[in-house]
Amino acid sequence: MPAMKKTKVGQVLSNKMHKTVVVRVEAYRHHSVYKKTIRNVVKYKAHDEKNECAIGDRVRIVETRPLSREKRWRVSEILVKAAAIEVKPEEIEPKLIKAEPKVEVEPVAAAPVEDK
Repeated sequence: MPAMKKTKVGQVLSNKMHKTVVVRVEAYRHHSVYKKTIRNVVKYKAHDEKNECAIGDRVRIVETRPLSREKRWRVSEILVKAAAIEVKPEEIEPKLIKAEPKVEVEPVAAAPVEDK
């Protein structure tokens, strides 16, 4: 019976590398002495063969053989795609986008110069 590989669920922080994403995984545990919940955050570099992941995606990563110096995980599936928000410039600052009325400036005549 083959050994089960570890799986983790996390959020993609960066996809700037070729075929690699940085995934943030949160784990919660209960402190035995202080009885407080502690959040542990770890960042993993995971292999993304088709460069499908975008920043903010929720993904499942699976343990694999070492692929590079720091890469020991691969993306098995994208659970939730990040919502791409499309905002028009008018929605951000409508006052700045509207054409402001042009003000005509009359040239000021130069004062005559007197020779002495």
